[in-house]
Amino acid sequence: MENKYNTKQREKILNFLKEKKDSNTTAEEILAYFNSKGENIGKSTVYRFLNNLVKENVIKKYMVEGRNCSCYQYIEEKNCKEHYHLKCERCNKIIHLECDEFKEIQKHIANEHDFELDSIKTVLYGICKECNKK
Repeated sequence: MENKYNTKQREKILNFLKEKKDSNTTAEEILAYFNSKGENIGKSTVYRFLNNLVKENVIKKYMVEGRNCSCYQYIEEKNCKEHYHLKCERCNKIIHLECDEFKEIQKHIANEHDFELDSIKTVLYGICKECNKK
């Protein structure tokens, strides 16, 4: 992966996304965070870096139901395409689902219904264990 734009701003944005790797983040949330810290990072800069990081497969971009903007998440593992995700509707935590039972469901859907699931885009919504305890 060649980084043409390896600047301090890019590094700060990437580090922010790494710290938030278990949740999704919007460009506006990134801007608000850096503005609250007195960092002068422009809106166009944030969007440009996010687009570059998506193209480089460093982060993923997706739409979240109920939000009118794109969300971004750092891809910690390069094999994120090989498993599904669970998303807590209360705290926005994202859990990587490594489950043999779900792989069997995936096979069943493919064999019996002639439909291939896209694991990177498939997110199951619910409430995580921590939020259920509250």
